[in-house]
Amino acid sequence: MNLFNIMILTILLILISFLSLMHYFVRCRRMGRIVNKIPGPEPYPIVGNLLSFQVDNEHLLENIWKMNEEYYPIYKTWSFFTPIVTLLHPEDVEVLMKSTKHIEKSTIYKYLQPWLSTGLITSAGDKWQKRRKILTPAFHFNILKHFVVIFNEESQFFIKTLQEEGKGNPIVKDLQQLISEYTLNTICETAMGTPLKEKNEFQSKYRAAVYAFGKIATYRIVRPWYYFDTVFAFSSNGRLQKKLLKTMHDFSKNIIAERKRFHEQTNGKFLQNLENIEENDIFSEGFDKNDKNSLFKKRLAMLDLLIATSVKDNEIDEEGIREEVDTFMFAGHDTTAMALVFALLLFAKHKDVQQGIRDEVNTVMQQEDYKLTISVLREFSYLERCIKESLRLYPSVHIISRYISQDLQLKNYLVPAGSTCYVNIYSLHRNPEYWPNPDVFDPDRFLPENVKGRNPYSYIPFSAGLRNCIGQKFAMFEIKLMIAYILHNFYLEPVDELDDVKMIADIILRSSKPLRVKFIPIKR
Repeated sequence: MNLFNIMILTILLILISFLSLMHYFVRCRRMGRIVNKIPGPEPYPIVGNLLSFQVDNEHLLENIWKMNEEYYPIYKTWSFFTPIVTLLHPEDVEVLMKSTKHIEKSTIYKYLQPWLSTGLITSAGDKWQKRRKILTPAFHFNILKHFVVIFNEESQFFIKTLQEEGKGNPIVKDLQQLISEYTLNTICETAMGTPLKEKNEFQSKYRAAVYAFGKIATYRIVRPWYYFDTVFAFSSNGRLQKKLLKTMHDFSKNIIAERKRFHEQTNGKFLQNLENIEENDIFSEGFDKNDKNSLFKKRLAMLDLLIATSVKDNEIDEEGIREEVDTFMFAGHDTTAMALVFALLLFAKHKDVQQGIRDEVNTVMQQEDYKLTISVLREFSYLERCIKESLRLYPSVHIISRYISQDLQLKNYLVPAGSTCYVNIYSLHRNPEYWPNPDVFDPDRFLPENVKGRNPYSYIPFSAGLRNCIGQKFAMFEIKLMIAYILHNFYLEPVDELDDVKMIADIILRSSKPLRVKFIPIKR
């Protein structure tokens, strides 16, 4: 045996000895003794339960859901020496979500950081608190009122596109792609102040990159040999991710640059007293108020708050602006798009529900002279119940997780510090204890008399607690308005049956294949 082989063997023996010692100290001492009281599948030495998840994206979710059913209401698995405790009962979820001590995201979110860095989704501690404080005013009611104007414009443009492209063939062949184009346009024009009408090729590349990045991140999370950045960088997925990141970051930097040019042209006037600015102020500068594609429209919002903060208070730098723009571009378009897709599929399948929504929409729109404002959207009570039921069955964000920095006492078990807690929202929403016949689509579950007395943590499509979704009102108004316009103008017919659709493990809940719906124009 030559010297090189002896050296390699020695290194392997040292590594095995180290891992064996870690196995003993973690799993057999305090953490192990506490967490092993929680039921769960038997782990393998050292690697834990990771081998159970070495399957393709379609079967990964199936394996997780089967485990959820078998070990309900709580179970633990091991990822090497980290215990992962999955919570499936609202009472345990409530303890975690209400805690002010356990708001740090778990380590799986680090695989989003090459893209999102440490923006609002992935940051922790003081940085998260400061950013949340900066960004909260961007979703104030008065700002949302102006956003609804853009929702109307984008929805009407979407309807015209459907009507023109549907002539001769009313079947939309890829609903996910079509809807995500609309939601990306909307988030860019509202939260970023930049329309995308003339950037079709650029934005399609961005959307494709977002989708591909999500698949890579999920693939990496369950494959421990890719935990090391250096190893991952040399893999085919690592090389692909590098290209995707350039596409996504170039897109967001371009959006930021356009908005900054506007403020440079106006000598930063509208950054001086952003919270008190009136809409007409910006049009008095000589820009065309009727130009719907003008960059210089006043709908100052999130990006302007970030730019103003960087100029006035120096609390956020160029990189900080970029990471928040990336965060909201993703969260504001991809999650909303899938919520709309699944809602439309459900309404196409359930004709009685679809007609009930249409009747409500038509009645309210006639009364309000076809102007959809926030106050009008609030009158769509049946539509809101239907959307909530759709989000129960198909929550866009189907899993969230927290790092447990201090021991966490749940209803029946103690989760030791150093663990990770998962909340499986998909399975939580299908808990038969709280949702009889959980797989049945029934909007009446959200009638006031049926909601009363139900644990509010049995339904958390926008998460809950301190780290709930900052843009949930934005999303609900956008979804409501879009569906109202669609069902006012089209009958929906199913092409693909939801029961046959396979879900894939991704950052958000997606279908494994393009989803098709038939849009039949309503003649008036």
